[in-house]
Amino acid sequence: MEITTDLVKYLEALGRIELSEADEEVTREKLNDILGYFDKLSELDTTGTEPLSHAFGRTNVTREDKAVNEDMREDILSNSPETKDGTILVPKTFE
Repeated sequence: MEITTDLVKYLEALGRIELSEADEEVTREKLNDILGYFDKLSELDTTGTEPLSHAFGRTNVTREDKAVNEDMREDILSNSPETKDGTILVPKTFE
């Protein structure tokens, strides 16, 4: 696929941007370079290569998630500057 000036103008309209003629030409050349890199990559023989989700063979190192139903109301309320009847009091936002 060749990136043409018309395609660059169409992309400008989609992105709601305006480029000068010089910038349009630079953009057209850079987009053509990017497509050229894709063509080079598609020439590579990848038979027998396993797909990777990450370059390093890392596994999830987070702790196991355990659901616990503890009554933490008093701990939570102790962090609030003002409470009343088991709820947190907040300043009024409107009258």
